[in-house]
Amino acid sequence: MAILPQATMTEILKRSAYLESEMARGPAHEVYSKLAAEYAGLEGVVAAIRAHQAAGRERDELRAMMEDPASDREMRDLAAAELGEVEERIERLSREILILLLPRDAADEKGAILEIRAGTGGSEAGLFAGDLFRMYQRYAELNRWKVEVLDASEGEVGGYKEVIASVKGQGVFSRLKFESGVHRVQRVPATESSGRIHTSAATVAVLPEAEDIDIEVRPEDIRIDTMRASGAGGQHVNTTDSAVRITHLPTGIVVTSSEKSQHQNRARAMQVLKARLYDMERQKADDERSAARRSQVGSGDRSERIRTYNFPQGRVTDHRINLTLYKLDRVIEGEMDELVEALLADHQAALLAAVGGDG
Repeated sequence: MAILPQATMTEILKRSAYLESEMARGPAHEVYSKLAAEYAGLEGVVAAIRAHQAAGRERDELRAMMEDPASDREMRDLAAAELGEVEERIERLSREILILLLPRDAADEKGAILEIRAGTGGSEAGLFAGDLFRMYQRYAELNRWKVEVLDASEGEVGGYKEVIASVKGQGVFSRLKFESGVHRVQRVPATESSGRIHTSAATVAVLPEAEDIDIEVRPEDIRIDTMRASGAGGQHVNTTDSAVRITHLPTGIVVTSSEKSQHQNRARAMQVLKARLYDMERQKADDERSAARRSQVGSGDRSERIRTYNFPQGRVTDHRINLTLYKLDRVIEGEMDELVEALLADHQAALLAAVGGDG
C-alpha cells in the first residue's frame, strides 16, 4: 500500500483554495495571470486528492455497513464486493498522487537541442543518422512541434555525418530526454550487393534549450572566429566568411554554424553553446545525486547503447527497459509514443521506489 504524505496534500488543497479566492477578488492582469498559472498547475493533483478522499469516505461507509449488526447478510455481501473495488481505486489514486507529487525536472517544459552524429559503420551510419533525424522530425510533426536545423554536415552518399536541430513546443524535453545514447541499426545497406546484414550506429544527444535566465555566457569567456562556409565534399557554398565558430574558453566547448547568414550563424551557435553549458550544469547536479541517478532510466550516459533497430525482423528493442516492439516500420515513421510512454513509466517507477512509494 502506497503511503501518502497527508500534510503535503492538506497544504496543496489549502493553496488551491487560496489561489481561487485571490483570483475571485479581481486582481491586476499580471497578478491574475501568475495566480492562474499556479492554480492550473495544481489542478491535476487537487482533483486526484479529492477523488482519493471521496473514495476513502466510501470505503469507511462500506466497512461500517459490513460491521453493522442491523445489516442483513445480503447487504453485507454486497458491501464486501464493493469494498474490493473501492480499495483498488484508492490504491490506484494513491500511486497517481505520488507520481504527481514527484519532483519535476525544471527543464521538462522546455524545447530541446537535438544532436545526431554518425558513429561506426561508414556511409551506412550516415544514412542511419538521417533516418533517425527524419524519425524525430515526424514525431515532432505529430506533436505539432517546430523543428529548425541549426547546422548539418551531409554524409557522402546521403544522410548526415552530423545534424543539430532546435525542437520547440510544449513539453518537448520531457518526451525526448530519454533518447540520448547510442542507437544501433541492423540491416542490409543499399550499397551492399551480397545481401549481408551490417551493424552501424549513431549517437543522439538531447539537451534542454537554455534561456538567458538559465545560463549566462560572459563575452570574455568566448572566442568567435569566422570562416568560409563549405558544403558536402568541401565545396564552397559562398565566397564570404559567413560560417561562425564559437569557442567557450573555460570549458573548451566548440560550436560551429555554417549557413549563409553570419548574423544568423552567431545566434544559432550561441543557442547551441548555451544548451551545452546548461546541460553540463544539469549533469553536474545529477552527479551529486548519483545514487538516485543510477536507478533511473536515461542517466545521460551517451556512450550507452540504448536501442537497436533490426530491419530484417522488423523490431525495435530498447535495452534499458527490455522492451521489444515488432513495429519498426511505424516507429521509424515517427510513431514513438509507445516507446516514450514506457520509458516515462519506468522513470516514474524508479523515482517512486527511491522515495518509498512502494512501501
